Amino acid sequence: MVKQQLQIKGMHCASCALTIEKALKSVTGVQDASVNYATEQAHIEYDEVHTNQEELTRAVKDAGYDILGSDEKKQDRYALRDAERKKELKKLGVLTLIGILLSIPAFILVFPLSWLGITLPFTNQILFFLATPVQILLGHRYYKGAIKTALHFRANMDTLIALGTSAAYFYSVLVIVFPGVLGSHTYFESAAFILTFITLGKWLEAFAKGKASDAIRALMNLQPKKALVIRDGKEVEISASEVVKGDIVLVKPGMSIPVDGVVVSGISSVDESMITGESIPVEKTKGDTVIGASINKLGAIRIRATNVGEQTALSQIIKLVEEAQGSKAPIQGLADAVSGYFVPAVIVFSLFAFAFWYFFGAQSFVFSFTILVAVLIIACPCALGLATPTAIIVGTGKGAENGILIKHAHALEDVHKADTFVFDKTGTLTKGEPQVTDVMGLANTSEDEVLTYAAMLEADSEHVLAQAILARAKEKKLKLPSVTNFKAIPGQGLQAHYKGSRFLLGNARLMKEKRVDLSKVGSQLNSLQEEGKTVMVLAKQAHAIGLIGVADPLKPSSARAIASLEKMGKRVFMITGDNEQTAKAIAKQAGISNVLANVLPEEKESRIAKLQEQGSFVVMVGDGINDAPALARANVGIAIGAGTDVALETGQIVLMKSDLRDVVRAVELSEYTLKKIKQNLFWAFFYNVVSVPVAAGILYPSFGFLLNPAIAGAAMAFSSVSVVTNSLLMKRFKPKAQ
Repeated sequence: MVKQQLQIKGMHCASCALTIEKALKSVTGVQDASVNYATEQAHIEYDEVHTNQEELTRAVKDAGYDILGSDEKKQDRYALRDAERKKELKKLGVLTLIGILLSIPAFILVFPLSWLGITLPFTNQILFFLATPVQILLGHRYYKGAIKTALHFRANMDTLIALGTSAAYFYSVLVIVFPGVLGSHTYFESAAFILTFITLGKWLEAFAKGKASDAIRALMNLQPKKALVIRDGKEVEISASEVVKGDIVLVKPGMSIPVDGVVVSGISSVDESMITGESIPVEKTKGDTVIGASINKLGAIRIRATNVGEQTALSQIIKLVEEAQGSKAPIQGLADAVSGYFVPAVIVFSLFAFAFWYFFGAQSFVFSFTILVAVLIIACPCALGLATPTAIIVGTGKGAENGILIKHAHALEDVHKADTFVFDKTGTLTKGEPQVTDVMGLANTSEDEVLTYAAMLEADSEHVLAQAILARAKEKKLKLPSVTNFKAIPGQGLQAHYKGSRFLLGNARLMKEKRVDLSKVGSQLNSLQEEGKTVMVLAKQAHAIGLIGVADPLKPSSARAIASLEKMGKRVFMITGDNEQTAKAIAKQAGISNVLANVLPEEKESRIAKLQEQGSFVVMVGDGINDAPALARANVGIAIGAGTDVALETGQIVLMKSDLRDVVRAVELSEYTLKKIKQNLFWAFFYNVVSVPVAAGILYPSFGFLLNPAIAGAAMAFSSVSVVTNSLLMKRFKPKAQ
């Protein structure tokens, strides 16, 4: 399956998005297609054996729309899209200005002068000359859209606007042509004001939609433009896009790192906050990985390029955010379903309202006609179409700003619904790097001596526990003497000789076999084991002279994150392959009361499934590699500590850092985003449910209120703007988890 993204040109409302979506899904070989009105993008998954990009492009064009820069590189497509949006904003701005300049004189002619009892000769003719340029220049885009959809036997918002304004305008023309037949009342000013208000609304909507995509634009702007590479021993400045894998790149202090790579020389401090959200600069030395677009703060470093172009971490982040913003949340299904029938229903209802008042309400043609135009104009499918995607765009953007990459809208909607969170232990709750936590000297042996003897025995070992001991000895700058007669005893420990004495380092089983007396250290040994630590006994000859406790310590953020989740009312589990005693000891430190111990890696998925069978909505938090099946099985999988590997296949949410508080922040962001979506949908539905009956004259019998079509046009224009503006308020979101 191939995933393809197309930038659509010419969409005017949510109905347009549904039309394109249906056209794409009808192409043989298309597995799935999703069109987002807010981003004006189509995301398609198709089988390249049965179809190709040309077929997809043809389907879009046959539906009456255009494709923008389909053959361009991603960065160029964004530049084209931004240029197109600026062009569209400028065009809408000019049209709005023309509309205002011509509509205001028309308004003055009709209202203030008539209120004052002043009647100018040839008023209707003057109104005709003022309204006609508005009808042609501003109405052109709506006529074009309406005709395109009509040719495919469909209707959209353009249809409503074209029908409503055309009815008002051409009826008024007939009044001038046949003054004795239809009376003298015209709707020229209403048609002009409707088009002006709607075009102004479209300008505001386009501006707001552009602001909603600021997160993607900000990420694109992070990409460095230039790079210094070493070619033939010389520094050569080239475009960052020309760097190839394996190039040696020189990064001086203050420069942005152009690509992902590995430090081959130099020491520096690198600010990765713009990528990971981690505010503290990270020390980098030979062998460390660096992320493209991060900033080198101190010394000059040379890196070997490992990921370039669209393989860099930043490009992958942009891709993930882009795909998430183009995806649909489940809650959007209702709005899509309504939008599909909305326009035809409004047309039918407007005719019904006209017929009711004219034939049954005993009202004049002018009265009934006013209602028909008002109903056509006030209905707004755009608000329904923008309610969910604009909130998703801003929500995923806020996540990316905080190092929380949300792959699909459903994950953003679902994660806060979870009642059960399951955390893997190693590398998720803990640091994933065993460390020496306790060194106890016995029989007049100092702690440094115990550590020195243990490290000299482990000097050539690759075992993870050996590395922990050697790291502590190196940290304390201890000198390690050489040993003789070294012997590794599998599953038990080590034995060697130093200065004529036999030294042993290992578990209680080794000590028992070698007849080392542990009676005096039993209580300390048990105490360390109860804390979930691996204990190694150091013995000289037949006497225990020291104890070393090694543990994989909890991350500093673990306990706080767990406490926050439980405060939210979530059940928290820890899942691990450790024995129950060790698992419970670690869980107690983290504040977790539910423990799944002795679980083999291949059994984690079935444990998640079992929780789901019990009715739990489960979020699994793991490292994204070893926990892949469990992450895939969970309702929402969160892969933590991705670093540069953000394109993890598993996990609908990817956390750049190893900070578990980001899990809590993801829940908060999900909750906040859904709150905004519900507000938007409520307003969109409430507006249409209330405004359409009001336009149809429901208040007239009781209050004598009849809605002016011009006011209806203004209400329709600003209803969609209000939805987008409410979504933009999400930019002020700050997570509570600190």
